[in-house]
Amino acid sequence: MPLEAVEARRLYRQVADQLRSLIDSGEYAVGSRLPTERELAEQLKISRPTVREALIALEVEGRVRIRVGSGIYVTEPADAAPAPSAVIEGPFELLRAREFLESAIAEQAARVATKDDVARIDASLIAMENVEHPGEASMVHDRAFHVAIAGSLGNAVLVRVVGELFDQRLNPYFAQLAHYFESPGTWRTALDEHRAVRDAIAAHDPDAAREAMRKHLARSQERFAQNFGAEAAAPAGRGRVARSPAKPAKPKREPKKQAKSGGARRR
Repeated sequence: MPLEAVEARRLYRQVADQLRSLIDSGEYAVGSRLPTERELAEQLKISRPTVREALIALEVEGRVRIRVGSGIYVTEPADAAPAPSAVIEGPFELLRAREFLESAIAEQAARVATKDDVARIDASLIAMENVEHPGEASMVHDRAFHVAIAGSLGNAVLVRVVGELFDQRLNPYFAQLAHYFESPGTWRTALDEHRAVRDAIAAHDPDAAREAMRKHLARSQERFAQNFGAEAAAPAGRGRVARSPAKPAKPKREPKKQAKSGGARRR
């Protein structure tokens, strides 16, 4: 028998697989409420963002329905839905990667950006100020802002990488998460954060530029990690981990990659 490639499954996928197995086995029946994010995170000893990524994956599959202010409920899938794809990155994983990479890019941009570079950044900001959000157009101009900053370094590889990382927002998991937490209000807040990055670059202040970009992407993670409003919704004896004899096993953590810099933070 030929050997098969070994896949290091992402942590959120391990959690989604366990919850899906419990649903399929009848441990959580259709219509029942799952434990809260906090309870699952405490039981599995993992971060709440990882639990949220798993729940969003299951919702995209049609296995659960998240009702803000009420809880996470098991649903009857209309058709057999595929398991999470190996090529889809978790939203928080992507944002952590961007926080690490784009903070360094903004720092260097503050050193080398020309007047023309700043003008391109300004053009994207003006476009962002005059567009409705959420929507496709706002994402186009948001992407242009981040790509313009990378472009000031004169490195086509960095421009492509920043653009490709941003484009991962188009994956169904990221889109579903954004559905709950993005609004005109969060867009205005993000715009203020973008302006702070722009101002630091225009002032040629590398430290301030790095910190402004780090704060922007860290706060993006915080916005997506807001409470669904159901932490205290589950009544005693229903939908709680304690009632379930078949608790999800702690997933194996992914192998840590060796790196000299620890910019991508675990949450």
